[in-house]
Amino acid sequence: MTGVPLCAAGAVLDTPQWRPALHYSPQRNWMNDPNGLVYYKGIYHLFYQYNPSANVWGNMSWGHATSRDLLHWTEQPVALAANHTEEVFSGSIVLDADNTSGLGTAAKPPLVALYTSAYKAGSGHMPGVQAQSLAWSTDAGETWHRYAHNPVLTLDPESKQFRDPKVSWYAPGGYWLMCAVVADANVVKFYRSNNLIDWTFLSDFTLPDVPHHGALWEMPDLFPLALDGNPANKKWVMLVNVNPWSIAGGSGAMYFVGDFDGTRFVPLNVAPAGSNPARFQWLDHGADYYAAGTFSNAPGDKIVAVGWMSNWDYANDVPTSPWRGAMALPRELSLATVDGSPQLVFGPVRSYASLVEQSPATRLGTIDVVWSTRTLPATTNGVIQDIELTIEPGDASRAGLVVRGSPDGKTGTRIFYDTRAQTLTVDRSHAAHTSFSPAFSPQHIVNLPLHDGRLHLHIVVDRASVEVFVDRGRYVITDAIFPRLTDNRVSLFAEGGDATFRDVVVTDLSHSH
Repeated sequence: MTGVPLCAAGAVLDTPQWRPALHYSPQRNWMNDPNGLVYYKGIYHLFYQYNPSANVWGNMSWGHATSRDLLHWTEQPVALAANHTEEVFSGSIVLDADNTSGLGTAAKPPLVALYTSAYKAGSGHMPGVQAQSLAWSTDAGETWHRYAHNPVLTLDPESKQFRDPKVSWYAPGGYWLMCAVVADANVVKFYRSNNLIDWTFLSDFTLPDVPHHGALWEMPDLFPLALDGNPANKKWVMLVNVNPWSIAGGSGAMYFVGDFDGTRFVPLNVAPAGSNPARFQWLDHGADYYAAGTFSNAPGDKIVAVGWMSNWDYANDVPTSPWRGAMALPRELSLATVDGSPQLVFGPVRSYASLVEQSPATRLGTIDVVWSTRTLPATTNGVIQDIELTIEPGDASRAGLVVRGSPDGKTGTRIFYDTRAQTLTVDRSHAAHTSFSPAFSPQHIVNLPLHDGRLHLHIVVDRASVEVFVDRGRYVITDAIFPRLTDNRVSLFAEGGDATFRDVVVTDLSHSH
């Protein structure tokens, strides 16, 4: 517990050393899944699962934050609060531009939220029942009105696991499309509507024994992407967040690439039932990327995803106060043919790249490291930074770097390539404060044979996280870390031989927020 301020009762006091600078977190209290991601009139709206009254999960309501650039966020008042009959679970928002719902006007089209009502005693539903409800706003998301005849969609018989409606406009058919889950059955259900109020069942998407019994499917999303930038060759991507059973243990975000005909989704190249998680495709290979969803109405039809930067294995134990929970850096998604099959490729949004370009950088060029660890010059010290480099492991058995390292070299987060195993690892086992939960997993690994003997890494370091974009976005590893404020060193290392590090650039982002 070194370096963590405790009061007499053992509770963690304010922890500004872990307050994110590049990532959204509320000023206080608990936050989890991103909800209602929508862009409207120059503003990105991030709604999210929020407890207005405590720093642990409960009293689920929709918090709200706004941004013009996806980096600098302004926290807004709670949008949809839990009340005596329901808690407000996850969902989505669309701009009803043609006022198909009749809830706005042609001049003032409504923003329409579809969310999950988690019903309480006295609601007219069995306590714990989940069904889909509607709310709308005609003042650009500032105030919200619950629909008088909620819920607009429920199962028969009603279910305690029917949730997370993600709504989009299906242009080829000219109707609204919803995907929602029956979480414990591992089923995504598709519905259509002409008015966002009356919904008709289309089909179920499920895969027997994927992932495995006991895991939940949550927060589905479905969108088209041009393969290899060719608009004439679009594939559909289905996100399914799973808990547990993720690639890094606990909760994580998997995806399938396939075809959608307006009624049903058919995935391509699915690993057989019973396969190891490594046989499936993941949005992130780290421990802290869950409940990922995409922005509706994003400019330029870009697909921009946001995930909750935590893991249900230990989310309630994370040692931050007076808030708990943060969002990962928003990412732009594209679809490319990799090793013969379509795969998502990830990159930080353009506004982040602009921030890096405008910030002071230390350019170190090429550095050879021989069987040793080399601490980089003091100009690279920092706790909020962007690091780019290309590793040529050469004949070293392991080659990599340490971020948020201590002056004595004993603590830090190690990011390294293992030439024999052909893997990239993020190792947070010595990232200072790790003892708050036995489930805080130490290492996260990607299988990654090198094509030309080199590996490009782009690393985003914040006060309590590290995001590693691997091989120009082919993979990402996102991990929460809880270092001391004095852990601000960057070093390179080679074990068992010589390695070369090329185009090493460390950019100071401490003035970014």
